[in-house]
Amino acid sequence: MLPSAFDRLAMPVRRWIWQQKWATLRDVQEKAIPAVLAGGDIVISARTAAGKTEAAFLPLLSRLVNSEQTADGFAVLYVAPLKALINDQHRRLESLCEACGVLLHKWHGDVDENAKARARKRPSGIVLITPESLEALLVRRGSEVLRLFSRLDAVVIDELHAFIGTERGMQLQSLLTRIEVAVGRPRIDRIGLSATLGDMMLAAESLRPGGGSSVSIVEGTDAGNGLKLQIRGYELHPFEKPEEIADDDPETDPATAEPFDRSEVPGALAEDLFRFLRGRSNLLFAGSRARVEIYTDRLSTMCLKQKLPNEFFAHHGNLAKAVREEVEVRLRDDPRPTTAVATMTLELGIDIGDVATVAQIGPGFSVASLRQRVGRSGRRAGRPAILRIFAPEIVAGPGSHPLDRLYLELIQSIAMVECLRENWCEPPAHAGLHLSTLVHQLLALILQLGGVSPSVAWEVLCGRGPFRLVSKPLFADLLRCMAHSEIQLVEQSPQGLLMLGARGEQIAESYEFYAVFMSEVEYRIVHEGRTLGTYPLGTPLAAGETLIFAGRRWLIIEIDDDGRVILVRPTRAGKPPQFSSGGGEIHDYIVDKMRAILAGNEAFVYLDACASRLLADARIAFGNLGLHQQNILPCGRNTLVFPWVGSKRLTTLLLALMARELKGTAAWHALEIQDVRCDGVARHLQALADEPEPDAMRLAERLSQPQLAKFDYVLSPELMKRVTIQERLDVSAVPWMARRILELDRS
Repeated sequence: MLPSAFDRLAMPVRRWIWQQKWATLRDVQEKAIPAVLAGGDIVISARTAAGKTEAAFLPLLSRLVNSEQTADGFAVLYVAPLKALINDQHRRLESLCEACGVLLHKWHGDVDENAKARARKRPSGIVLITPESLEALLVRRGSEVLRLFSRLDAVVIDELHAFIGTERGMQLQSLLTRIEVAVGRPRIDRIGLSATLGDMMLAAESLRPGGGSSVSIVEGTDAGNGLKLQIRGYELHPFEKPEEIADDDPETDPATAEPFDRSEVPGALAEDLFRFLRGRSNLLFAGSRARVEIYTDRLSTMCLKQKLPNEFFAHHGNLAKAVREEVEVRLRDDPRPTTAVATMTLELGIDIGDVATVAQIGPGFSVASLRQRVGRSGRRAGRPAILRIFAPEIVAGPGSHPLDRLYLELIQSIAMVECLRENWCEPPAHAGLHLSTLVHQLLALILQLGGVSPSVAWEVLCGRGPFRLVSKPLFADLLRCMAHSEIQLVEQSPQGLLMLGARGEQIAESYEFYAVFMSEVEYRIVHEGRTLGTYPLGTPLAAGETLIFAGRRWLIIEIDDDGRVILVRPTRAGKPPQFSSGGGEIHDYIVDKMRAILAGNEAFVYLDACASRLLADARIAFGNLGLHQQNILPCGRNTLVFPWVGSKRLTTLLLALMARELKGTAAWHALEIQDVRCDGVARHLQALADEPEPDAMRLAERLSQPQLAKFDYVLSPELMKRVTIQERLDVSAVPWMARRILELDRS
């Protein structure tokens, strides 16, 4: 190995590298090793599979080996968003830690309690943990925090992008601050790892709230093996009769077992998926959990019909851990061809080996997500990554809605690929108030310390912690909400300490307390004593019905409401499962690029013939609708408005128009205003353009489902509006949006 950062590593670490027969260090490792050895907060960013984990742990283990630490205490804390990722990293780091004589512990809900007890008794080395398990450790072992973490040298946060701007991210930032406060240290080194960070300074600020300017940035430039990509279009005709499947199970009552409607998987699309994916290992990202089940069923049935072994397996969050792990192990270690049909569960850095192709149905919601997925392919030297996006579109006919004529899902797919080619991805979200998470963290801090004064709580959580937008008066308002007679989460002792109230004690006793996100109440689906996964309680089911789950078809034998168990057996018929689902936010940059694609004439070589034809038709429709010159169109008795902005701003503009007593809806990337002519809508937009930004409180009042987070119900209407304004709206952009819409119409 040529002289490099390698020479600065401790001898046991270098010996391990020799044993791995590495010819050289990766680019990101060369850059990160001296930075990590020097100490301080660092963001390490490089493409997927570029060696970010080793870029952090090779120098951290060198620091640990050279420190001659003798006192008890964990030296390195590694935090990841998924238990599966922790299991994977434990397997990956085991030999390296053994070579260095360093203990390695994994710590999450599936780890044996005896193993955790042994780690607590003589804490040392590296512990791999989820935010929820770290929360449980601080809350349940508050008196041990100093002993466990007093020697902590560094914290590694994997998949940093998955935490930024989220409830779990705020929880994690707060947890790390609470540890620093508990051990009396002004700061403990934080190292964030990610492949998808659009704005490095925002990422740095999320790693160290209030101190982003002091965070070092390390970016790897390993270009990988290149990318082969294709977008394939499919013309769907809405009045075609869906294919039906005969139910030939003699034990199934035909009165209750309806044939599965496959109309959501067009025949041509299914044939292409089967042709491109069969015979090798792949990932197929189908979108929602229901669509995962539908596509898995269709493809596995095609294997059955052709008398081939099944190669297609479902993978999503409602499936049991054992079922998901079977798919992961088969992808990583089994030579048989395997395609995992997944939601975003296989998007993060779980090691599943090298897959031949990454396929995706539709555009998805973010370029960052697309980058993560592409990185799962093309890991072997000399093999480029392969990405195929399958874009079904319902063919627009005479009288079709204008939006249907623009084929916006295909256009969004093209826009996202173009962003990917530009190496652009969404920047991290700006910090919000996250009052629901602050409620949770205050309860957790009280449990950890046994009681805390309001001033100390504010200083730990807001002054030093991540909730820096929460002033002392706002914090006092939140405490009053938590102590309200109808809420009773907290109360104050005669000495002035905050204590848990009656309801707070009940909540804290639940194992679900440690997570900051809401969990659906679910039933377990069980076949012959084996749990296949879980199913939402709110979805109506009855004995005798059929269901598709884990890519197979089941007859419901019995539903035990007390035990929350659904007993099933295999059958031939089945209907798709119904899971709750929410779309992600789309960034302004993507929508702006969509308009440029529709207005332009560039040919994209990665489109197949059908996708090219649909793009040409969409551009003709764009011109015929006059969208080159106008953003306001008549649509029957209604009016369409095209702001060409992302999800947050589109919602904000709709609320601003509704505040002027207009009725409308956000229809894909446009607004449809009901029963008002174009000139009437234009007058309202002119008023929005001429006036100062609208009253944010009035807009927030009109937002449906304002309570989204776990403890939003605690907040007063006033506080809930403030959260909505800060996190879900962009009120200051309303005058600019109105002017932009009108200027094009007048040009």
